[in-house]
Amino acid sequence: MAAILITFAQIILVFCLYLLAAFIIGVSIFPGLLLCYYIWSHTTGSSIILRALMLSFGFSISYFIYGLTMILLVGMLRIIFRLNLKEGEYRIFSLGTIKWYIVNSLFYLVSVTFMDFILLTPIASLFYKLMGARVGKNVQINTKFGADLSLLEIDDEAVIGGHATVICHSFERSRLILKKVKIGKKAIIGLNAVILPGCEIGDGALVAAGAVLGKNKIVEPHSVYAGVPAKSAKERREREKE
Repeated sequence: MAAILITFAQIILVFCLYLLAAFIIGVSIFPGLLLCYYIWSHTTGSSIILRALMLSFGFSISYFIYGLTMILLVGMLRIIFRLNLKEGEYRIFSLGTIKWYIVNSLFYLVSVTFMDFILLTPIASLFYKLMGARVGKNVQINTKFGADLSLLEIDDEAVIGGHATVICHSFERSRLILKKVKIGKKAIIGLNAVILPGCEIGDGALVAAGAVLGKNKIVEPHSVYAGVPAKSAKERREREKE
């Protein structure tokens, strides 16, 4: 009986998220749709080829209007409903877990439909801030594979490389565990690196491309960590000498 109730609750939650996504997408499409209507209705005296060309251009602009509108709308919803995550352990289907599910769904909605076009721009940092992350000055973000952004802290001039994964959650013993991730000033997260919850990466440190930094790992300032699991390159060299 309990399993049936859990499945039913999952279906209801997913259905509600579909409705929320439909609302966000619909509102985000609306300004661009008005632009296209305006172009079509005010070019009636032009040839059909020119009208089609102008409308095509309008459709292209509308996509970017859609993306920027969605970023602002998703950020506003997170702020209005106070969808800030807190460190701790949460049972499945507790309020904390449902909040986590909702806020990451909002992030993925932008990630899947538009985020490729804002990477390595100030808009990416703005989006992370709107989702609750603490982001310093001149931060470069080149990945859309993140989660739990209100638990993420990125200091000045840090770089998150392409396709790197930074998450602040894990599931253990039927519990959702949330822990902060801190990335120091001028630290670099390499291409395809994976940063797991609870990690602290010191100022000027480098997590090499493809490295997997295990949970709760402390990376010393100005050090280099590489491998799977990631370990200090200095320690590796010392062991090899032995």
